Amino acid sequence: MKIHTVEYVGTLVDPSAPFPDALPQVAFAGRSNVGKSSLINTILNRTRKKIAHVSATPGKTQALNFFRVNDEFLLVDLPGFGFAKVPMEVKGGWKALVEGYLARPDGPKAVVHLLDVRRDPTPEDVQMLEYLAKLGVPALLVLTKVDKFSKSRKINRVRELVKEFGLDPEQVVPFSSKTGEGRELLLGALSDLLAQVESPEGA
Repeated sequence: MKIHTVEYVGTLVDPSAPFPDALPQVAFAGRSNVGKSSLINTILNRTRKKIAHVSATPGKTQALNFFRVNDEFLLVDLPGFGFAKVPMEVKGGWKALVEGYLARPDGPKAVVHLLDVRRDPTPEDVQMLEYLAKLGVPALLVLTKVDKFSKSRKINRVRELVKEFGLDPEQVVPFSSKTGEGRELLLGALSDLLAQVESPEGA
């Protein structure tokens, strides 16, 4: 997949509100400070004019932000979760927003879940992947900040997480916003997922 055009098309704070476009959606999720904004800017080639705000304050995104990519699909930036300094009532609002959105029949066709390769999965990470499996929404697990690891350590980490979450190796993508590693692999995986949406099995 080559990125030609990217356009911000809307923000939702109500999971039941109409979507800004009827294109298929791919949502990006992960803990606060996992590197989600940096990853989105990297895969969309937005190094100068950033579309996803990179914040020094974790937990800042509190809405669903929609970006139209190539007039082919909507990239949906979900609120980061798990930041300790956020009040419990705010955390509850985020949970209701994200779960309500993910459960919509016209919701995302796939979710890219980010995990910092240096950290162990949290209960929230596990719950997210279990929830997606329950809904039948395909998931990709992207390991961010892999430039911090040696090649052998990175390979071992991928194997550990494949086993822990019961994933196929093709569902795990090592990624670095700093070096660009994994960008083409992730874009290729997104292309495959979107192709499955366009040509459902048995169609």
